[in-house]
Amino acid sequence: MMTLEPLKLEIEANVPGCRLEIIPNPSSSAQHSMLIDAEHAVAVATFLRGAPHHRFDYCSNVTGIDWPAPSKAKETGDALEEDVESAEAAATGYLEVVYHLYSMELKHGPVILRMRTQDRATRVHLPSLISIWRSVDFQEREVFDLFGVIFDGHPDLRRLLMWDEFTDFPMRRDYVEPDDYEYEPTAHDKVLLKTMQHQGGTA
Repeated sequence: MMTLEPLKLEIEANVPGCRLEIIPNPSSSAQHSMLIDAEHAVAVATFLRGAPHHRFDYCSNVTGIDWPAPSKAKETGDALEEDVESAEAAATGYLEVVYHLYSMELKHGPVILRMRTQDRATRVHLPSLISIWRSVDFQEREVFDLFGVIFDGHPDLRRLLMWDEFTDFPMRRDYVEPDDYEYEPTAHDKVLLKTMQHQGGTA
């Protein structure tokens, strides 16, 4: 596991103006991460991939997290992280995208990067990192599909798992699943019961 403080200082020296914050992980894995600002994300990623002593040439996975506003958090039983950097983000909630980076060439990693949207409603744009790591292609599309993050610069940003006409984001914490499962080809148990109730039948 890399120590992030020297890496943070090095990035700040090589990417002027970037804003980085180390997010500690108190679990036994101790996989701490770095929160990077969206404005400098591509520049930070370019440095991490290109620096000869880092060579983070592989992004293994991209994941999304939904952090709802406090009122929604009470409804869902979830809460915003304590290190939210602005009162506005704390009031509105935000979406987060997490990237795990490795160097296949130098055999080290992971380094974990985070980016956050400004809110969960309309300001959900983040820069795509596909120009740095081709492996993020389908994974950014999945985060777009299931969480609603819009990745600016992605060449083929369209739904991956849900159909084109679907209008919601199933991995949002406040998502409410429909009771009409007519489209479900293999309805079982509770899904079948809800389908029959929706159609006015009995189980």
